[in-house]
This record gives sequence, C-alpha cells and structure tokens, in this order.
Amino acid sequence: MKTLYLVRHAKSSWKDISLDDFDRPLNKRGKRDAPFMGKRLKKQGIKPNLIIASSAKRAKKTAKIFAEEMGYPEGKIKFAKKIYEAGSTELFEIIKNQDNQVKSLMLVGHNPELTSLSNYLSDYEILNIPTSGISCIKLPIENWKELKAKIGEYSFFDYPKRHLVSS
Repeated sequence: MKTLYLVRHAKSSWKDISLDDFDRPLNKRGKRDAPFMGKRLKKQGIKPNLIIASSAKRAKKTAKIFAEEMGYPEGKIKFAKKIYEAGSTELFEIIKNQDNQVKSLMLVGHNPELTSLSNYLSDYEILNIPTSGISCIKLPIENWKELKAKIGEYSFFDYPKRHLVSS
C-alpha cells in the first residue's frame, strides 16, 4: 500500500506585478494557512517518506513550511522545476518513477494539474484543490510503476477554509 498527498501551494502574492509568475512569494494568508495545514497533518501522525515540490518560490516555501511542521528534514525535500511546467500526465510519470522504498509521497505543486491528477487517480471527484489544500489518496499497490487511472481510494481532502475564517 502506498499513500499519495497532493498539496497545492499556499496563497501567493500578486502585490509586485513585475515579478515573473515563478518568483511570486506567499502572501499573508499563505503564510498563515501553510503552517496551519502542516500542523493538522502532524496531529494525524502524517510524515511522508518523501516530499517533492515545484521549485517555484511559492511552492518551495509551502513545502518547507509543511516539512517543518511535520518534522520532515528540510534538506531532504526534492525540488523539481519540471513540476512547475508539468501537466497532469507529467506529474503522473514523476510519481510512477519513484523508488519503491518510498511508501508515502507528498507532491507540492500547482493547479489545475493537481486537481486533474487527483481526479484521475482517485475514486473521488474534487472540483478544485484550493491553496494549501491536500488530497490524500491510498494506493493499493506495492510498486509505483503499477500506478494507473482510478486505482486510488479517497482517504481525505482538507483545506484551510474548512477550518479558518478567510482574511
């Protein structure tokens, strides 16, 4: 059995319109929501074997915050620029090519690709994974190469607005 956590980066800032999309930082809400969601995972005893994140600034920061809250070593996070540019098919391939020693994987990235991937892999349809949202899918496989459409079982879907009043 494998577990996949699909995490959308926390809310980013559009304050500086001269910044390239790749370089946008987290805004105030993102800096509040990411630690909150990381703490929720820790309370559930969740600490993935591997975190892979887009190297876009907002995704990197989100991954680092989640890692810190869950007690995952920041230095073990893998950053991949290809996640920023990837469609759901490429994300699927990234997951499929993971080492089988990894039992639980967290992928931190962007929409609409993460939502599409969650819906492709799971028996549960999500309209949208919001910022700092997490889709958790249980996969009845022993080898990541066995990954295929609709093989996953919905475990949980969580996001900040279920718990916090938006600012």
